[in-house]
Amino acid sequence: MTKAQDKTLDARNRIVESANRLGVQLNELELERWMNSITEATGDSDIVVDKDTGVFGHKVTMLDFDPQQLARFRAIGKIVEFDDIPGVVETALALSGSAAQSKIQTYPGDCDYFERVNIIAPTRTEACEILAKIMREKALNSLSGSNYQLIELKFGSYPQEVIRGEQTMRAGSPISWLPNDIAAGQIEAIDEKGNPVVIKWDSIAQDPGWCKLDWVIADAVRGQLSNASNMLDVTWEAPDGVITPLDGYLDGYFQEVYLDAESAPIFSKLVKQVSTDVMDDYVAQLEKEVKKCVKGEKLNYGKAAKRLYNIFRLNGRYEEAAFLRELFDEPAALLYQVHALVRTVQEARDKSSVFDIESILNQTDELIVSVVKVLEGEEELEIVRHLLRLYRSLCRQESGTPLGSEVEIAQAEVMKIVNNFFYEKMTALPTIKAYIEGTQV
Repeated sequence: MTKAQDKTLDARNRIVESANRLGVQLNELELERWMNSITEATGDSDIVVDKDTGVFGHKVTMLDFDPQQLARFRAIGKIVEFDDIPGVVETALALSGSAAQSKIQTYPGDCDYFERVNIIAPTRTEACEILAKIMREKALNSLSGSNYQLIELKFGSYPQEVIRGEQTMRAGSPISWLPNDIAAGQIEAIDEKGNPVVIKWDSIAQDPGWCKLDWVIADAVRGQLSNASNMLDVTWEAPDGVITPLDGYLDGYFQEVYLDAESAPIFSKLVKQVSTDVMDDYVAQLEKEVKKCVKGEKLNYGKAAKRLYNIFRLNGRYEEAAFLRELFDEPAALLYQVHALVRTVQEARDKSSVFDIESILNQTDELIVSVVKVLEGEEELEIVRHLLRLYRSLCRQESGTPLGSEVEIAQAEVMKIVNNFFYEKMTALPTIKAYIEGTQV
């Protein structure tokens, strides 16, 4: 046995011991497979291609992807993806977030996609105009279907501070476009003095900023409603071949699984432009996100656990990463999905005309069943009580009337238990506890 194998075995034994001590269910064969695979994931290339399916991604990311769900992800991808335009627009669609970790994320909150969109144009101005055109066309062409409804789109930044409804939007903050706004091609608001302000779609095209689309979909495979999103990383390719990110930063590729082998050439062309410090930058960004999750008023230790897993698996702290990945299929981790699905129910009822009330009530039934399966005692009673109130509100709600406080209350109760579970388990491992405490200073 080599020295590296000895270290891997020692780390594995410590993880098993910790899991047994903390009452964490452990798949020892899967743990051994992952520990061996990640320590052996070396070679000249960071990118791994699955020859059977054509999917590809970073070698560490690919260890957590389960190709058994590929048909489902590709089907949903057909709803969210952008089309190529030969000689003008090139795209590469990928799974991201927990969806890209389907081997371990048994209870993903949402179905998130990431798409690289490279626009070939003589000038940056023309590239931005093309982006504005294809984003609006995509939104209008996918507003709704038999199994999906567009909820909102993020594009551009507010040129000045405005008041929209009851919210004040700061200058420079991302603009959220609702379906009616997209169809009209403009947003109507007021300034601080009450004067009308009209922000036209084309007027903000030269500063596209954060580009993202969100849908609610009926997931036929899982038999539930889900949120599906597509985050765009848009670049401009000039006539001399120089590639420039339109938001000023070219994203890394450490959490993505690309769904189509035909997009490999565009992926390869773009990642050659990525900074040599891209992994350090990515980890630094994750560390900032962890800090937000564990410090302040809106604690979210479930999200912190997911971010920490990505940090540890990339910076070589495999023992901590291996321990965290065992938490994600614990029964209590199901509540993280419940938290997300409560929001999905709200959006399906408040912002969609596609899904009938029976489908939404069935989803709420499943949320209640999920809670009953996982919890017991007062915790179960409290959350079920709030979900039943949500159910009654859904039954009584008139069309066009938003749901009341039941959504926020139910989510808060669920998040309280999610936080307690992940905090208790993570801080029981001294090295993870020390890391979290270091971010809270």
